[in-house]
Formats: sequence, C-alpha cells, structure tokens
Amino acid sequence: MNALVPGRLFLFAGESFPFHKLPQVCRSTLFHSGVFCLNKAEPNHGPLTLASLGFKSEFQETDKSKVNKVTELDTPRDISKSRVKIVRNNEKKVGGTRSSVEIQMAPFAAKSFSELGLADALIERLESEGFTVPTDIQSASVPTILKKHDVVIQSYTGSGKTLAYVLPILSEIGPFKNTVSNYNDEPGKKKEIEAVIVAPSRELGMQIVREVEKILGPANRKIVQQLVGGANRSRQEEALKKNKPSIVVGTPGRIAEISAAGKLHTHGCSFLILDEVDELLSFNFREDMHRILEHVGRRSSANPRGSENTQARRAERQLVMVSATVPFSVVRAAKSWGCDPLLVKANKVAPLESVPPSGPVNLRAPSSGSTSNSTLQSQTAIDTLPPSLKHYYCTSRLQHKVDMLRRCIHALDAKFVMVFMNHTKQLRDVVFKLKARGVTAAELHGDLGKLARSTTLKSFKNGELRVLVTNELSARGLDIAECDLVVNLDLPTDSIHYAHRAGRTGRLGRMGTVVSICEEPEVFVVKKLQKQLGVPILACDFNEGKLVLNEEEKI
Repeated sequence: MNALVPGRLFLFAGESFPFHKLPQVCRSTLFHSGVFCLNKAEPNHGPLTLASLGFKSEFQETDKSKVNKVTELDTPRDISKSRVKIVRNNEKKVGGTRSSVEIQMAPFAAKSFSELGLADALIERLESEGFTVPTDIQSASVPTILKKHDVVIQSYTGSGKTLAYVLPILSEIGPFKNTVSNYNDEPGKKKEIEAVIVAPSRELGMQIVREVEKILGPANRKIVQQLVGGANRSRQEEALKKNKPSIVVGTPGRIAEISAAGKLHTHGCSFLILDEVDELLSFNFREDMHRILEHVGRRSSANPRGSENTQARRAERQLVMVSATVPFSVVRAAKSWGCDPLLVKANKVAPLESVPPSGPVNLRAPSSGSTSNSTLQSQTAIDTLPPSLKHYYCTSRLQHKVDMLRRCIHALDAKFVMVFMNHTKQLRDVVFKLKARGVTAAELHGDLGKLARSTTLKSFKNGELRVLVTNELSARGLDIAECDLVVNLDLPTDSIHYAHRAGRTGRLGRMGTVVSICEEPEVFVVKKLQKQLGVPILACDFNEGKLVLNEEEKI
C-alpha cells in the first residue's frame, strides 16, 4: 500500500511508484528537493539510490518486506534559487558525512529517459529523434545535475557525455523546461543567457551546437548560438543581439573577446559547462578562462571578500566539468571554482575527494621503480578507454611506416581511418604518399582555415575520404561515429594522449581497433602503455592482406 504522510513527508511502503507514473508536480518536487536528502545521508544507511527516494526502475525487483527510507520534501513553490544556494553552501556543515560516504544516486542502467527526471516535453522530443535508452554516464549524470550539484563528469570518450549535461540543461532552459521548477521565468524579466558551454577547439564547439540543435529541432534552433574562433565576430555579435539565445557554445578566446567588448552578458547565467576541462586548463587558455570564470554567473552585487561570500558567489551558478580523464589539476580546479563538486562516473557518484592524485606519465622517461602511478593508471583504464577496443602494435623502419599503414588499412578493411602524428609539418607528406598508393586521404590541423577544416571533416564523414591524417587537434571530442580504425603513426607522449586518440573509435559501444606503428627501439614505450592503461596491446604484422599475431602473442 502506498501512502502520503502529511507534514511534507512521503512514506513508501511495499512497491514503490514507477517514476513515469508519478504526477508532474511530484516528479519536479522529488528531483528539485533531492539536495535536502543528501544532507541527511548517514554512513550506516548504505548507498543513496533512487530507490531510497521512493523511485523504482522498471527493471528493479522490489522486496515487499522492506520499507524505504523516509525523505523530507518541499512543495514546488517553496523551491527558489536562494533556497538552493543556502543548502548547497551548508552541505558540509549540515551533513558532515558526505566525504566519507559514497553517494549512489542514479539508476545506473536506466531503461528509459523517463526514469531520470527530465521534462516530459523533452522526453517526447528525444523519442522523436530516436533516443530511447540513456547510456550509463547519462543515467548517472542527469539526476545529479538536476539536483543542482556541481559535478565533474568522467567517462570514456564516445560514451555520450555531451547529452549527459545537455539534457538537464534543456530540462531547465528553453521550450522543454519544467515550468513548475524553473526559476528564471519571472514576468517582465529580461531574457538573458542562461548557459555557457566552453570547448577547447572550434570542431568540438560546433559539434556540441549540432547536438543541441538536433534535440531542439528546427523551430527552436535560435536558442543556441556558437561563438567559436575563426568565424566572423561581427556576425556573431549581431546574432547575439537579434536572436537573444539562452545557450552559447564557444571557445575560450572568442567568448572572452566578445565578453570584454560588452556584447556578451553572462552575469545572470545559471550553468557553466567546461567540456574537455583538462585541455582548458592549459597555459594557452589561462587568461581567457580567468575572465570566463569571473563573469559567468557572477552578479555584480556579490561581494568577493571573505570565505563565506566567496562560497555564496560559487553557488550562484552550477558548474559542470567534463573529461575522459581526471588528473589532479582538474580536481584542484573543481574544488577552487565549484561548490562541493561531486565526481560522476558511469557506475557511481562520489565526493571528489575520493579521486587519488594522478596525472599523465611520461612514457619515454626512465622508470623510477615506483609502481604507484602505474597502478592508478590501471585503476582508471575502464573509465578512460572505450571497452570494446582491440589494441595492437607492429614495428617498422621509419621510411616504411606509410607502406605499413597502407597494409594495415587493407588488412582490416577499415572504411574510416584516423591517423595520428605528433608534428604538423609531416602530415602533408603522409597524405601525399597515401594518395600515391591509391588511398584517398586528407590532412587536418590547426593551421588550416575554418572553411578547409569544415570541408575536410564533411568529406571524411560522408565517406569521400578514407583516411584523415591529423594531430592532437582531433584527439579531443571529435565525434565521427563511423570511425573503425585509429592508427598511431607516431606514438603518443603519454598514456592520457593515447586514451584520447583511441577514443575516436569504438564510440557508443561500437567495435574499434587501435594500431600503433613504431620503430623497434620504441617497443618499450608500448609496453609501458600496456602496463599503465591495464589493456593488452598485442604484437602483430600484416601479411598477405591479413593481420597476423606474432608467435609470442599466440601462446
């Protein structure tokens, strides 16, 4: 029997309500009051799940002999932005136990988006676009973001991280928002930019815009606008003034540039998303990121002095940081810029303090004899690399590498191949040699103009090119789902770069192959990679149009 207990308490006994059958008001109330529940988590209560909040996924079995925990809830009209700030700022003081308790708050293998607390209109739109089952990282991230937490999302490349943060934003902003819980719909209020998404490259920024536009549909495309470098700045400023978008997506330089010119007003922004955040922390973006962090979601009335006021200023916006890897630099930045951020992975949600200090390891440096860092690399391998990849390496002389590449492509019958090198000047030479051998290929790097890069990417995605020869520019966020082979013609400088390169294939559960072509003296680097990433990288050769494992690998 299900019963409503007065005094703003819900008591669920026996079988819990399936989420999609709850009334709209209850749904909104549960998800937007969930932050109160976290404050009451105790170590002896076990992991906090949606089941403990009274939700039951369709695939979960219910033990009728148990009664779920009692949860305090507020009515929708009690929820305001200021209330959320106060709770988030006092989480450490009220709860006092969150750092020692692993917080599990999502149905980590949800069968439908209706289980995640999204707006009904958004769910209908997702279904019309063919999105019916969320990925694991989406199942974990969406409810956590909807609960107004600052988060660091970590998952392997190609796991659906973009939608993991786009969906909760669209559930609060634009035509699909939950009208009951939206704070920004005040009568007569001037329309402002409500979400800023920052990406380290033009390609990734434009890709995010296309993803958002796909969900919004043709009628609502003007809600999102790109502000990427290399495009006409005047046109972007005119579009901002004319369209008054709710979401902007751009590169750090262009966002900071237009902001400094007074044409981009983001002080009232509710969301700040930093995609590929480990790349955004590089020295090249330092000044631009400083301006973005100081202006997005920073109201002029806030007093920056004093630790309490600093904490309050952080809570004015919701910070989402995204990366396939979380080195210590990201952990430090999240603690500095965010408000008690949580680490969200595909199978758990935990305090950020649970992340051990780790970072990329120089593969060519002599071994120090310490195994602690390599152990940490092995522990994060599942989170970093797509699980459906096969890894190989073969040896070749420097002058024969391109011919080995051609044999590799034909042996694996790969249709979409991405080839990575370390130096931009060598890309053109490789493309020339591949074309001479009858393989359609093109180069992609940062020195090309915007039009040339867009044309090359479009040709590759359409199948007009078989091989895309590139550098680290394409190792971050570039989503070409059909890519079935990644080749390292030059070995990456560290295990993190290997993971990002490898992530261009095997996306969203597809099969993929990664082949590293190295010289004989470089084999020890491959062995280090194998040890640090915790994945087998098998020695092979390509003979008579087939991939052949070396004898020692067969044993």
